[in-house]
Amino acid sequence: MSDITTQDLSEYKGFLSQVTEQIRRSRTRAAQAVNKEAVNLYWWLGEHIVLNQNQHGWGKSFVERLSRDLNKLFPDAKFGFSARNLWDMRRFYLEYKDHQKLRQLVAEIPWGQNLLVMSKVKDNSERLYYLSATKESAWSRDTLREQINSKAFERHRLAHKNHNFGTTLPKQLAEQAEQSMKDIYMFDMLGIAEPIIETEIERRMVEKIKDVILELGYGFSFLGNQYRIATPDSEYFIDLLFYHRKLQALVAIELKRTKFKPEHAGKMNFYLNLLDEFVKLDHQVFQPSI
Repeated sequence: MSDITTQDLSEYKGFLSQVTEQIRRSRTRAAQAVNKEAVNLYWWLGEHIVLNQNQHGWGKSFVERLSRDLNKLFPDAKFGFSARNLWDMRRFYLEYKDHQKLRQLVAEIPWGQNLLVMSKVKDNSERLYYLSATKESAWSRDTLREQINSKAFERHRLAHKNHNFGTTLPKQLAEQAEQSMKDIYMFDMLGIAEPIIETEIERRMVEKIKDVILELGYGFSFLGNQYRIATPDSEYFIDLLFYHRKLQALVAIELKRTKFKPEHAGKMNFYLNLLDEFVKLDHQVFQPSI
């Protein structure tokens, strides 16, 4: 068979790209499978530690002895079987055994993130939020810690939200939009210590776009700033435009450093109608995010 010629190079590069993507997907699936097996093992261990303690009246020394024996038998275990880890597995089982929805979620989350949620979050509704967000957005442990420390759940679910989702969207989609948006946002990462103009706020948000997306909530993808919409007779620019994967909707953000005025809503409605007519794809939803 002949070697790849210059004419074949573009086709080869396309094939190489397909192979690369397939390898990455395979590695991701393998890592997810390994994590699920590990968490299932820790669940089983926690459950059977509890069962044996209840059955035989074994106490603290039983867990410590089990730890020593397991570490001798499996010295290369990734997380190890320290007494502390075994106690965490025991608590892991006790915390979630009566909560089926949470129990299903924890199997999809890395052990380190599970430990963080279990130690820092006590309310089950709050746990559901952080576990779901970690699964959806593949939050690292550091990112998850930042979200918990900034009280993302309280700002996401507990504050009263001002919007018109209920009157402009179908009930199910309105509920999803409600759950996906926060009411109060914290942009400390922008380093704003004094009043600055809107263009500077926009510039800093774009510079820190990864942090901004995490602050907005999970499921957002950034499409651009000063996003151009061309109409037959003019052109318009939206400060920031996002796409929300779960809602399958465009989300526009206009930056104002002044208090809300009625004309702001009018301008946003105008932009949303432009997005609906000239930008939105057929499968996407018209998102009146005001």
